[in-house]
Amino acid sequence: MATELRPSRRRSWRLPKHVLLIGFGLVMLYPLLWMVSSSVKPTETIFRDPSIWPTELDLGNYVEGWGALSHPFHYYLWNSAVIAILAVAGNLLSCSLAAYAFARLKFRGRNFFFAAMLATLMLPIHVLIVPQYVLFSQLDWINTNLPLVVPKFLAHDAFFIFLMVQFVRGLPRELDEAARIDGCGHIRIYWRIIIPLSVPALATSALFTFIWTWNDFFSQLIFLTDPELWTMPVALRSFMDGQGETAWGELFAMSIVGLMPIFGFFLAGQRYLTQGIATTGFK
Repeated sequence: MATELRPSRRRSWRLPKHVLLIGFGLVMLYPLLWMVSSSVKPTETIFRDPSIWPTELDLGNYVEGWGALSHPFHYYLWNSAVIAILAVAGNLLSCSLAAYAFARLKFRGRNFFFAAMLATLMLPIHVLIVPQYVLFSQLDWINTNLPLVVPKFLAHDAFFIFLMVQFVRGLPRELDEAARIDGCGHIRIYWRIIIPLSVPALATSALFTFIWTWNDFFSQLIFLTDPELWTMPVALRSFMDGQGETAWGELFAMSIVGLMPIFGFFLAGQRYLTQGIATTGFK
């Protein structure tokens, strides 16, 4: 009798559980929905009318915001895209090579260097930004894209190295041994065996790198002071005037435009993201 009641009890809990999850989802989505609604409202009514459904539409915020700065807004989107794409390429190349070395090669001090690499995860960016600025200033790299791109090609992000190491460690070593019997060295094993099998981890790293680089404001504000080099997050800051009136409608409209590439990149790689997280370090 008890076994007959258990399935019915589970079914009875499904509806309240789904209602609760939908409620939490709407709470989490409310700020985004409010920003979308505010982007099509006249600026003077944004804070007087807190409802999600606008009483009147004002698509002029998108038109005016697109050309409100010294350059059209697509100029700053292009600057962000260049940095984000180079950062993705650099992380995938350098972090996958470092991960292969930690996961497959045996060399003196491997455990020490791996622990030191993990220790860098505990350092906040605000601690590192001062010595980085001094170094890049001495190299005359300030007001160029080099401080934001070159470190990515030097295995700068320990998080992605750790993620890929955990994934590569889960791959059978028999594949390496079979390839070595066929005459493959480490480079060919890395390129022909490890890389094709590590697509989920690489896609996860690419997705996070793109999102974090695209949304990065602090580093880009520090290293890119020339308006010609501003990226999308820095350009959005220009809509806010600390001494005058902030163009909230234009700011929200361009923020929505800036979110579109992230949504597209996330939707394109969602399947690989889920697979990469599910199969990395949880076996």
